[in-house]
Order: sequence, then structure tokens, then C-alpha cells
Amino acid sequence: VVIFKGTVHPKRKIPSLPTQPHADGKSSEVSYGEDSLDRLLPPAGAPRRKSATSLSKTEPPLLRTGTRTIYTAGRPPWYDEHGAQSKEAFVIGLCGGSASGKTTVANKIIEALDVPWVVLLSMDSFYKVLSPEEQALAASNDYNFDHPGAFDFELLVATLRKLKQGKSVKIPVYDFTLHGRQKDWKNVYGASVIIFEGIMSFADKELLQLLDMKIFVDADSDIRLVRRLRRDITERGRDIEGVIKQYNKFVKPAFEQYIEPTMRLADIVVPRGGGNMVAIDLIVQHVHSQALLASAQQNQPLPQTLSVLESTPQVKGLHTIIRNKETSRDEFIFYSKRLMRLLIEHALTFLPSQTCVVQTPQGQQYEGRSYNGKGITGVSVLRAGETMEPALRAVCKDVRIGKILIQTNLDSGEPELHYLRLPKDISEDHVILMDSTVSTGAAAMMAVRVLLDHEVQEDRIALVSLLMAELGVHSVAYAFPKVKIITTAVDKSLDDFLHVIPGIGDFGDRYFGTDGIDSLSDDDQDQPSY
Repeated sequence: VVIFKGTVHPKRKIPSLPTQPHADGKSSEVSYGEDSLDRLLPPAGAPRRKSATSLSKTEPPLLRTGTRTIYTAGRPPWYDEHGAQSKEAFVIGLCGGSASGKTTVANKIIEALDVPWVVLLSMDSFYKVLSPEEQALAASNDYNFDHPGAFDFELLVATLRKLKQGKSVKIPVYDFTLHGRQKDWKNVYGASVIIFEGIMSFADKELLQLLDMKIFVDADSDIRLVRRLRRDITERGRDIEGVIKQYNKFVKPAFEQYIEPTMRLADIVVPRGGGNMVAIDLIVQHVHSQALLASAQQNQPLPQTLSVLESTPQVKGLHTIIRNKETSRDEFIFYSKRLMRLLIEHALTFLPSQTCVVQTPQGQQYEGRSYNGKGITGVSVLRAGETMEPALRAVCKDVRIGKILIQTNLDSGEPELHYLRLPKDISEDHVILMDSTVSTGAAAMMAVRVLLDHEVQEDRIALVSLLMAELGVHSVAYAFPKVKIITTAVDKSLDDFLHVIPGIGDFGDRYFGTDGIDSLSDDDQDQPSY
């Protein structure tokens, strides 16, 4: 039995799905240090793919339509058919007693939605930091973790609000064995759909206002006790006497006083928890009916933001050499560098310029052009994007260089942000984002998302790549319609492993001589999830 309260409006637009947060306890604005390491959580239930490229840590946003898959990068915001970002994320709140099956329901919703960028945010991460006296009580099972006062609602509300707005935040990691927060926090990017679960999810008025759908997971008290015994003993190192003592002293009274009464606030009540697939299917259908899905088609004309280097006999000859599997590594490097130089020169023509009059040595005036901007920064997507840096340095004097490391999670098959180093005032520059090969565009879009988080203007970003697949071009242009896309060639298709066809092979391996070695890879490698 599923009880619905209120009226479901089928035409009401609900912003859709993505992933991950920030915080130092006070601020939840995104903030990366010069040499900081940013990690994003892998999505649950994502299919395992072959090792991909580029490196990043976050739940990889992925958007599927009937004809294609669009990776929307590190922070996967949703966009309408015009490329405009949705207003706010859609937040689903899951409440219920301890061990009622909230996490199971959340995971089954995510699995049924079939979109790896739904963020699962647990209230357990926001337990307050205990004093030494409270730590001693917790160790003897005499501290009440099931009281509203045990949670840091101020941090929780601030974090969820930022996440709902599509901003990056950090989430504390709670250690249930030691009853305290770990030193490292999880970085999570802003999401379009957030599933928030906890025993006190409906206990705070300010928190309730952030929830767009409220679901109460109901389960028999005996079942909840058995589940809690099994979990606390096997996963948290507790003894049976301590678990029962805590249950009778705190858990059961708290459920009756604080949790069960909030069932009336729920839009949907799910009896039997994760076993109630009828209820889960109804929830998923509702979210799908409200979600604004991408309507971009792969067979549409290439976007106007794309500029392809003219295919002169020289350019065609260079492609012939580097695409040839028989080409030696020395020749591959030499002719790739030639092509990179031509590509970078072409990319510089899209930088803003203004009329400039100078005096020639003959005393005459010459009306020319000069760069009309504050600075230029090159950002390479490691590792193969780094091969383009010498070409940029050769034509741009004193150019600054930043680096982004993105790597595919081998379990999820999705790109994750691992490392970045960017100039602190990069927001004032025009940025040339370098990635040797782009297939699906996942790593490239994640890199763009990171630049946007550092307040770089979208129309000041130029994605420069030796080779792109049509899918990658459409995906990047659809998600970021103001980003300039510059390449030497666009290939038509991808194979079943998401390699560009006819392609260039694994650029990083061919350039660095690491063929056959499991190496760091990025969108440069014609690998899945680029």
C-alpha cells in the first residue's frame, strides 16, 4: 500500500539529476588550493567500463535519452533544449526509523532511475562533534544519537541549500566506530536530483522547506531491531548487550516521540521498505515524468560554436601519418607536434582583439590588431592534454599553465576529478582548455565545469583538441553553449568501447610509449567515458 497525499501536477517541471559538496565547517563555497586534491564519489550502480581517460573525483553526471548518452561533467547540471541551466536541484527527502530501509529504498530508486548522477546524501554525516565527556558516554552506549540535538542542522541546511543551488560543497565523513568526524571531507558537486535520507529528515522546519518530495519509509519495529542488531554488530563493532541497551533507552523512545509523528508530513509512505517495488516504481515514474530530459539529437547539424581547422593537404597529410598504426613513436610525436602547433595558432584567432596603430621603423603608421584581454591561461587535461603545452608556450609568451587530472573509476566507468592546480586569479583570463582527444566529452565537460566553479566566464573558455567525435562535440556544445570548440577533425562515430572511429588510437599511450601498460588516461585516449 502506498499512500499519496496531495495532488501530483504532471506538468510541474522538476529539475533533474547530478552530484557532490564542499565545506570547512563554515563555508560551502567551492575552493581548491594550488595543489589541492579534489575527490568526488563514484555513482552507485553504474556499469563497469573499460579504463577511461582523464582524472577527477565526483559522481559523474550522465544523461540518457532514447538515442544517446550525454555526460554532463563533474557537476552535472541539467540544461533545457536551449542550453539554459535548470533553476534548482530536485530534492527527495527520505525519513523513517533506524534500520527501516531508507538507504535500500534510496539505492533502488537510483538504480531504477538508471542515471548515475543522483546524489545520495545521508544525515548520518552530520552528527555533531562530541566533547570528551560525550565521547565517553557514546563509548558506554549512554549517548543519545537519536535525539534532534545530536545533529548539526545548521551545517546540514547550509550544505543542502548550496547543493540544491548546484554549487560544490564538502560533506563530513562520520566514523561510527570512533563516534566522530574523520579528518578528510568528501567533495561533492552540485546535483540536479538529490536523495537525502535520515531519521530526522523531517524534524527541522528549515530543512523541510528544501525538500521537494517527502517519502516516509515504514517498517515493523521487530524488523528494524533485527536489522539494527545485525548492522551494529557486524559493521560497527558493537556488542549485543550494548545495542539492545541503546535501542531500548534511546532508539525506540526517539522513534515514538520524534520520528513516527512526522509520517503525516510525507507525500508518500512506503511500507516494507526496499521490498516494496510497487512504491519505488511509482516514485521513479513520477520523477521521470517531471524531469526535464535532454532533447538533443546526435544527427543534428554540428554546432556553430565548433571550428574545425581547414583540411589543407598539409593537415590531411599530418592526419594520415599520425592515424597510421604503423607510424613509429618518434614520427608520431614529431607530426603530432606539428599538428598541435597549427591547432593552437588557429585557436588564438578566436581570442578578442582590438585595432592597434604602431609606428614602423620607416616612420610609417601601421594599423594592426592586439589582444584585448587581461591574460591567457592554458589548462591541460592530464595526461595527454599536457602534450599540447609546448605548442601553446611557443606561440603565447609568458602564458600561465594549469592542470586538471581526471581518471575513470574502474568500478563505475565514470570520470572522477582527482587533482587540479589552477592560477588563483584564473577567473579574469581567457582559458585554452587542452585535451588531445574527445570522444563522449565526459572528461572535457568535467574540466569545463571545474573552470566555471572557479568563476571563469563560459564564453572565455576554448576547448582545443586534436580529434573529436561528433557525440563529444554535441554533448559539450549542448551543456555549455558558449564554450568555443576547436579541433583539427571530427570523426563520425564511436565503437562499442567508446573509441573514436576511425580514430587515432590511444593518443597518450602512443605519444608516451606506454602501449599495453595500464596508465593514467583522459579524454585523449579514445577510451570510454571521455
